[in-house]
Amino acid sequence: MPLPGRIFAGDEELGKKNDDHRPANGTIPIPAWSWTRWNAAPRVRRRRLIIGLLIGLVVYFFFKNIPTDLGPIARRIDTRVPGQTFGGIPLPGIPSRKPPHSDDESESEQHYYDGSIKFYSLGASLHGIAKTMGYRERNKNVLFVVASLQSASRLIPMACEMSRWNRNTVHFAFMGRDDLPLKDIQVLNGVGSDCSIYWHDARPDYGPYSTDFRMETSVTAALQHMHNFMHPQVYIMDQASNEEVFFANAIRSNGYEAQKSVIELPTDALQRMMWITRLDYGSLQAWHNTYIDILIHAPTGSSGSLIRLLKSIEEADYFGCRRPHLTIELPTDIDPPTWSFLQNLVWPPLDPSISPHISQVTLRHRIPRDRVGSEEASARFVESFYSARPQHSHVLVLSPQVQLSPLYYHYLFYNLLEYKYAAYGGHTEEAENLIGISLDLPSRSLDNARPFSPPVAKSKDDSVIMRDESPTIPPPSPFLWQAPNSNAALYFGDKWAEFHSFLTNRLLVQHRHPSSRTRIINPEHPSWTEYLLELMRTRGYSLLYPNLLSSDSLATVHNELYQSPEETTPLAPSGAPFPQTVDPAEPFIVNPLLTSLKYLPHQEQPLLTTPLLTILPSDGDLPALSTLPILSYFGEALTSVSAKREAARYADDFRSQMGHCKSGDSNPVTPMNADDLFCVDQYDDYPTVKKSTVAATQWQPPPPPEKPATKQEFLAHLARQARAQDRRR
Repeated sequence: MPLPGRIFAGDEELGKKNDDHRPANGTIPIPAWSWTRWNAAPRVRRRRLIIGLLIGLVVYFFFKNIPTDLGPIARRIDTRVPGQTFGGIPLPGIPSRKPPHSDDESESEQHYYDGSIKFYSLGASLHGIAKTMGYRERNKNVLFVVASLQSASRLIPMACEMSRWNRNTVHFAFMGRDDLPLKDIQVLNGVGSDCSIYWHDARPDYGPYSTDFRMETSVTAALQHMHNFMHPQVYIMDQASNEEVFFANAIRSNGYEAQKSVIELPTDALQRMMWITRLDYGSLQAWHNTYIDILIHAPTGSSGSLIRLLKSIEEADYFGCRRPHLTIELPTDIDPPTWSFLQNLVWPPLDPSISPHISQVTLRHRIPRDRVGSEEASARFVESFYSARPQHSHVLVLSPQVQLSPLYYHYLFYNLLEYKYAAYGGHTEEAENLIGISLDLPSRSLDNARPFSPPVAKSKDDSVIMRDESPTIPPPSPFLWQAPNSNAALYFGDKWAEFHSFLTNRLLVQHRHPSSRTRIINPEHPSWTEYLLELMRTRGYSLLYPNLLSSDSLATVHNELYQSPEETTPLAPSGAPFPQTVDPAEPFIVNPLLTSLKYLPHQEQPLLTTPLLTILPSDGDLPALSTLPILSYFGEALTSVSAKREAARYADDFRSQMGHCKSGDSNPVTPMNADDLFCVDQYDDYPTVKKSTVAATQWQPPPPPEKPATKQEFLAHLARQARAQDRRR
């Protein structure tokens, strides 16, 4: 039997060489189509040919069966269009048939079904929102959730309005029992093509027949699915009393577990809270993380004005938010009307749904009767507030002469969320230089020597246009002023903490190296404003002042019960001589011209009662801080560049004159700290406490006990006592 040509076909080295069996002369060669030659071909070539044939078949059948009715990929599933189809096949809907009763259930019971939960429409809408970046933890998604049709009619217009401003990606989810189709709900609420909202039907199967427990479980499950696909930054719902109980409980508990803000809008939000549609997701996230404390310093004999202020605080609209904490500093002698009112003050008001009631009022009663100086008065007032969370807790300083508008909290909260926490613009250089928000628009300058005219606008070349320089009066604009306000102003918690550090060092320098400076602010304002003005000038900080379209005001200052600060000598009448004796311990010298000025009353304006958007410029769209006019403390117009240059120049002068820093000294600037402005700890020539005194005040271990006396020492002691008695006899 002849051997094959190659025993080992896969290895050339082990196989038989072909030249060992060359055909002899005259032998007929084997044809190419012969089976023998084909059978002798390498197996690798056959494998390649088979794979190529299979690939060709796959490609052929793929192109032959491509669907032609899908359209563009972006239009295959669009959750903003109800009644959609996928591949020409309608998406499955919620079953309309009634589920069967179990044996132990009554036929008359309406909500009886407690079976497994299925979402027939939610999956398609969630898979269609991939372009909203829902897979990221931080995105622009804001979710409106409703269960009742009445709540939907109140929230749909607000959701559509929010989508028009294009600052958020707005989603709207239905989670109730009503089986009305989603398209019909949109038609009933007048939803048009300009309402760019992503709609989600998160209602379970057999919703009209489900038990409360099943519905609450379905809301929790739907929120979990939406959290995985959407990662909403905030939930917005109707007031809990207007919604289903199972729905409100599920939303609140899931928002708490997911650490998401759940904003409950009041019933009249459509009329009074449309400003919320202008906020971005960063501001909305801080809705429940923001705390405001109210600080009131009541001088002696201010019972009438204090009671009027507290009543205006009680009657204000807080749109379901947390009420601010009240801190009232009372004088040594409390008027009987004031004491009677405070005894009956319940703040916040009693809420039957919240138990138990927690009081948010702190009273601080002053003990000494002596008149205090500017240092003590300033320190006592500033230390009345200090936050453990400076980035989220802020203080609203109010004078007893002020009366607040019912909508003051709307304006304050709106501006606070926009300029402090906005995702875009909340961390800019201009935002870092903002120290707070004022509710009061002064009618006089800081020294009370001339009327104050607010600026009109800011031109394209970064210059400020004043009212008397403009041929036509443009709409008013809020502005930045490097001047503190003691009547009604909110100061940010981090800036107030920095003020603590500044005042601590400032008073230390004053005690170690006494000096006096001329006071800039009129003595009718408390002394702590003069220290705050120094900090604002060194840092370039500004306070945001309102400038409304109407003559209404957010806070009006009454003149009939005005009282000067207790640390300030009462203002001398016009023409009266001013005493030239100056207390060397006082850090500020009062200009005689300021005290000789006749007291000029504030212009009392009517309080704002109309919705906020009706009196704000630009349809309530708050302008960027970089576009606002800037004024110096003296009322002069500044540009952004000149404001920085002036702050740097004043900081250098302050460090050398008041901080006692040398030219080569440099301390790093740290947040909420003003130690870089002072160098008091770098020199030993300042009087300090003696080391012996410090050592004596430190704790030391008690001395060791003495050794007990011996018997001989005790007998000698008795003998000495006997001899002393004999001598006395």
